[in-house]
Amino acid sequence: MTVYFIGAGPGAADLVTVRGLRVLERAPVCLYAGSLVPRELLESCPAGARLVDTANLTLDQIVAEFAAAHAAGHDVARLHSGDPSVFSAVAEQMRRLDTIGVPYEVVPGVPAFAAAAAALGRELTVPGVGQTVVLTRVSGRATPMPPGEDLATLGASGATMVLHLAVQRIDQVVEELLPSYGAGCPVAVVARASRDDELILRGTLSDIAARVREAGVKRTAVIVVGRVLSASEFPDSHLYSAARARP
Repeated sequence: MTVYFIGAGPGAADLVTVRGLRVLERAPVCLYAGSLVPRELLESCPAGARLVDTANLTLDQIVAEFAAAHAAGHDVARLHSGDPSVFSAVAEQMRRLDTIGVPYEVVPGVPAFAAAAAALGRELTVPGVGQTVVLTRVSGRATPMPPGEDLATLGASGATMVLHLAVQRIDQVVEELLPSYGAGCPVAVVARASRDDELILRGTLSDIAARVREAGVKRTAVIVVGRVLSASEFPDSHLYSAARARP
């Protein structure tokens, strides 16, 4: 048997990958984060599959489900929102599986920041404007940030910044980024990206906090900060340039 960590995507059920869907359709056990994974995906599970909502389970309880499935020889579809490579708590589960000798694979998914960029109709790496994207969050109820990964330090380069799990601390985000980016730097907040109730807020560091409070956005949102959001005058990329040597 194998535990498949599947990126379920940012919210819309049809943004799961074909590979992830095929695993889901045949796995007799499915563990999913109930508050984040679209319920429509569970309709793809085989009849009689064991469905376990992990929203209120501890890590020990989740690992116990893996171990029980392993003993029974049942594959497990472990659905995580977005992509398992960022802010997914997959690393600690894989560490436990290594310890007890249960095999696993990771099936990538569409990350929330990609869905947010799509909703905004923006490329996050614009030639001559921004070629670096920083994915981060802020300290809160979650695990503290490691030394040197505070927003002031990360923002010193002026690179495009995408913040997860941070909208509840929008005032802190603004305060720490203002010195590096300036009050007029474009900011967008995309809540529930790709879902039917998607909400987009656009502004600058000077007014985005007020817009977030007015809209009542408190969770499931991505914050994008950077000049790429408003860039219109920039050079064409070398990729399609007529001057580029081609075979």
